Amino acid sequence: MKHSGKIALLVAIIGAVVAALILFGARLGLWEPITGFGLYRTYFNPLAGIIAGVGLLALVIHLVRKEKTQATLGGVAAIVGVALLIPMISSTLNPTPRAAPIHDISTDTANPPEFEVLDDTRAGASNTLEYGGPELAAAQVAAYPDIASLETDLSADDAYQRALTVAQDMGWEIVAADAERLRFEATARTSVFYFADDVIVVVTPQGDGSRVDMRGVSRVGRSDQGVNAARIRDFQQQFQN
Repeated sequence: MKHSGKIALLVAIIGAVVAALILFGARLGLWEPITGFGLYRTYFNPLAGIIAGVGLLALVIHLVRKEKTQATLGGVAAIVGVALLIPMISSTLNPTPRAAPIHDISTDTANPPEFEVLDDTRAGASNTLEYGGPELAAAQVAAYPDIASLETDLSADDAYQRALTVAQDMGWEIVAADAERLRFEATARTSVFYFADDVIVVVTPQGDGSRVDMRGVSRVGRSDQGVNAARIRDFQQQFQN
């Protein structure tokens, strides 16, 4: 028990590396995003609890023995564990409302933009790109009533170029762009777990200006946890800045 502080710190370092791999392993090509998400749900909180517990145990032991250096190491390990537990603690104290069980969000639910290049063979996809019709439209309006087409004073050509620039600035992978038809398809990925969502943006001339429509579809999962709606809001805000 003489070196339990060092042992606790080693456990914390190894545990932190494992936690990082769980969150970002898909980005490194180690596994599919859904695998990383499954590992997170099963192992992340128990791992964090073990790190925190080992660190606290080492801290108490060395405080009793008045061994400041080892106690400090145990305290650092405990802090690492508690830090990893913050998402669970936060969600427990302030639960996030359950997101709507939909994963296909469009600014135009009456005439949603249709994918032409991306299709159901895209890597890792279990969700179709076929729009769900009136039932999906009604579910979206109930869950995200603010999602709507973006109307702008820019000409259609200028709006298209602006939209393409914003998409690139947001880190989307542009899969296909058609400047003549004022449309492009892209893939956007979440920073954690690296889930892929496929996006289409279409610009339509409208009077002296234009209208920008956008649709985002997650490749996996019944619910996108609000990610596509949030991405549309972010895109529209950046477009207007």
